[in-house]
Amino acid sequence: MTKPTPLALLPLLLFLALFVGSGLWYQSQDVDFAFYQIQAPVAILPALVLAILLSRGALNERIETFMKGVGDQTIITMVLIYLLAGAFASVAKAVGGVDATVNFGLSVIPASLILPGIFVITAFVATSMGTSMGTIAAIAPIAFGVAEATDLPLLTTVGAVIGGAMFGDNLSIISDTTIAATRTQGCDMRDKFRMNFKIALPAAVLVLIWLFFQGSQAQLEQVEDYNIWLVLPYVAVLVLAILGVNVLLVLFTGILLAGILGLVTMADYTVAQWSKDIYAGYTGMQEIMILSLLIGGLGALMKSQGGLEWIVRSIEKISRALGAKDGSRRAGEMSISASVALTNLCTANNTVAILINGSVAKDVAQRYNVDPRRSASLLDIFSCVIQGLIPYGAQILLASSLAGLSPLEVITHVQYSWVLALVALLSIVIGRPRVNA
Repeated sequence: MTKPTPLALLPLLLFLALFVGSGLWYQSQDVDFAFYQIQAPVAILPALVLAILLSRGALNERIETFMKGVGDQTIITMVLIYLLAGAFASVAKAVGGVDATVNFGLSVIPASLILPGIFVITAFVATSMGTSMGTIAAIAPIAFGVAEATDLPLLTTVGAVIGGAMFGDNLSIISDTTIAATRTQGCDMRDKFRMNFKIALPAAVLVLIWLFFQGSQAQLEQVEDYNIWLVLPYVAVLVLAILGVNVLLVLFTGILLAGILGLVTMADYTVAQWSKDIYAGYTGMQEIMILSLLIGGLGALMKSQGGLEWIVRSIEKISRALGAKDGSRRAGEMSISASVALTNLCTANNTVAILINGSVAKDVAQRYNVDPRRSASLLDIFSCVIQGLIPYGAQILLASSLAGLSPLEVITHVQYSWVLALVALLSIVIGRPRVNA
């Protein structure tokens, strides 16, 4: 058995130092596109070398561990979502679907309510789908088109989309994070939903108020004419998502419908052009696809060398020390929250972070009299908070790629994740909301 050690976390720190540090340095030199001077998939290479050097065993065994992480089912699923989301966005835009959907939305929603509306719609879809990734892939292109048409700040719009997606993913009873949290803590999904909702709703209301003031000055001179049939691919994607259809099938259906509509409504649109648009969507996702694969491998190496186990055990020791002094419920809840948050920083996967911490969180909850519904809620909330704020997380990478922005710029505008973290911490401090028997 590998001994837990903080040294296993050094590769992640090296990656962040190179990725974030280089961007900040180039920015201080007034270089355009500062955070793109050294791309993240390249910045992670030295970290991978360090992780392999720190690992024990034969070189082939270390590489095999890395490859297993790259080929993890969750990572491969994300990559497929990236590819299909890119293809759908590319084809829909090429045939005029984005413009049509944007103009349709502008014709029914007052300009001053567009930003709050984007958050609410995204949250509803994410709650129905149970996946923030699929929601961002479906909603983001429309939202960015609306921002351009109404002169809304693009970064604020991106933050509203990601925030709404994380809100829905956190609450959805079919989300993998909900399933993982409730199963590891031994509570019902509906009870965890109620506890989550009481914490997430105040955060969402505060963000909606802020978005209203941010978007109240939106200008819309005139809504252009649009072909209502070109809205069909997006309607189909949303309906299928709400019905719970697999996200990969949802996106593939969107690509198919958008392409067929292009062939029918555009005289110069051909199958060959359709193929080129699909491939253009693939290539647009190249950076985040490569980074996600490499992050998966890096996480596997750190886990195999005891880095994640060291985090969990360290937090557990701190919780025991705090508990020995005052025996408070607050110490247990803080320990559960900190443990899953730190693990999520290292894995960039909220579901995996919950699974890793599940058994420890349950033990801490029992020792400090934390209700299982409360511990499940905190596991899900703080894993989603971190997932919505790390520049190398799947949600941030997807949204920033679709918007053509730096991930580091985007995380400063995901207001919901920041506010949710503060509300959740306040909930722990004051002991509200209480768990009803």
